[in-house]
Amino acid sequence: MSRVFRVPLAPIRGGATTAPRTPAPPPASTRPGIVAGCLSPHPPHLIYGENPPQNEPRSTGGWETLRWAYERLRARIREVHKPDVLIVHAPHWITMVGHHVNCVPNPRGLSVEPIFPHLFRYRYDFRTDVELGEAIADEASGLGLVTRKLRDPRVRVDYATIGALHLANPAWDIPVVSLSANNNPYFYSDASLTEMEVLGEATRRAVEATGRRAVLLASNSLSHLHWHEEPELPEDMEREHPYNNHQYRWDMKLLEAIRRGPTAPLRDLIPEHIEATASETKAGSLTWMLAAMGWPKVAGDVLGYGTIIGTGNAIVEWLPEGSHHG
Repeated sequence: MSRVFRVPLAPIRGGATTAPRTPAPPPASTRPGIVAGCLSPHPPHLIYGENPPQNEPRSTGGWETLRWAYERLRARIREVHKPDVLIVHAPHWITMVGHHVNCVPNPRGLSVEPIFPHLFRYRYDFRTDVELGEAIADEASGLGLVTRKLRDPRVRVDYATIGALHLANPAWDIPVVSLSANNNPYFYSDASLTEMEVLGEATRRAVEATGRRAVLLASNSLSHLHWHEEPELPEDMEREHPYNNHQYRWDMKLLEAIRRGPTAPLRDLIPEHIEATASETKAGSLTWMLAAMGWPKVAGDVLGYGTIIGTGNAIVEWLPEGSHHG
């Protein structure tokens, strides 16, 4: 756990007395806390189009606009934010009772996308920041959420978690904490987004208490109606376009609000967007991330937007208030 140590002042020679100096704040590049939040969708097509060695299927490319946007995000994470940990909330680690936190030290295995197994069969091997994961679970429980620490080493990590983490950091050299999507409120009530705000507050408290520098990844697509048949060549970009103009225009309405800032109006706009587009943000990842950052009074930086089998996907970065995009 990070602590601040104070070194006693040495006696001043010659009997002179000097008022102690106020220590300068640490540079932003080393200050702990949540240093960035990212809307980081997980479509398996992006990894398929990239041909990383961990993924068995091979492609001829495709979806370059989104993949290049992820390249810019990767550079910012590595060169500017320099986090100790990536924290991801993904909609396809579904838990019907409570919010689960992966506390397995070294998850390893094969993640297969159930709808697109011909595109995504990915061998993963990464490190978990167990101390932080346990702290998030404890804080969430203390705030009244039903919470569980997952410790079963046989866990098979879902493709949405793997997809977002790979696309943000394909080197896999930054420890991870992954959070489940509690789909009980998702299916049975309209309280899920309020509950995600509580999980966001728990995440912030745990990050600050453990002295971590954290980047948050909200693994959501936007509009989520999609084609039921794909072309013979999945990466045929001639066939890639929005599902319909209604879905596209609502995505633009949300992204225009994000680009204007601040984020507080998104509290009302996100549920409207969900209702209009069947948006994957209904799983709560975007709300969790913005709540953890305190609904910052800044605009988001939209690095790219594109469609995948008709669904809308945007890569967006938010910085804490007082920070500036380079």
